[in-house]
Amino acid sequence: MKVKELQNKSNTELQKDLADTRAKLAQLSVDYRTKEVKNVRQIRSEKRNVARILTIMSQNNKASQGEQS
Repeated sequence: MKVKELQNKSNTELQKDLADTRAKLAQLSVDYRTKEVKNVRQIRSEKRNVARILTIMSQNNKASQGEQS
């Protein structure tokens, strides 16, 4: 996922993407422990995607609180 794509999404879409990404990360973690994962770097990529989504959500929350004040 690219940052520009995430910035254009609403909070509900970001929450859905976050849930999907965390589910995928959990599945990759299980696959890694059972030695079924083929691309170990994909785990790192999904962790970074989770961090990106959380960062964008945090920025959106701060921006909306700034508008309300």
